[in-house]
Amino acid sequence: MSSREDLLLRRIRGLLAFFIAALVLSGLTAFPLRWELDVLASLVGVSTDVPPEAYSGLQHWIALVHQGVVNTYAAYPFMAYGTDWLAFAHLVIAVAFLGPLRDPVRNRWVLEFGMIACVMVIPTALICGTIRGIPLYWQLIDCSFGIFGILPLGLARHYTLQLEADEH
Repeated sequence: MSSREDLLLRRIRGLLAFFIAALVLSGLTAFPLRWELDVLASLVGVSTDVPPEAYSGLQHWIALVHQGVVNTYAAYPFMAYGTDWLAFAHLVIAVAFLGPLRDPVRNRWVLEFGMIACVMVIPTALICGTIRGIPLYWQLIDCSFGIFGILPLGLARHYTLQLEADEH
């Protein structure tokens, strides 16, 4: 293997290791949702003793989501099972990227699948977010996951195409 091929492979693996780690971290954060909302509410100055209507902007949104999760978990704890499966899906998708981590040329399709999924985040967030009454600024935060996800995958794909060309 030439030094150029070795460099391309190291770059690809670094980008994919970052992407896999981000997927795993994102997935793991879906498990302790109630605790995370407790922490977030505290950080933005939201008291659980005050109704969401007493706040505005981001504080109102965090208070409303916190109240929704607390009330839902208290009355219907099985609803948290949905976010457990969301977390599981992130972990499973991360496993799919082990293929291109090992052999990026042979598994380039996984990179392209990931890029398509990143693009699909944007209309999903905007359409479903609007239907569900999610504030636009929060929808844009959700869109950013697709935008920031496609960057390392696009770069990894670019390097993979160069590596593939060098091998032929």
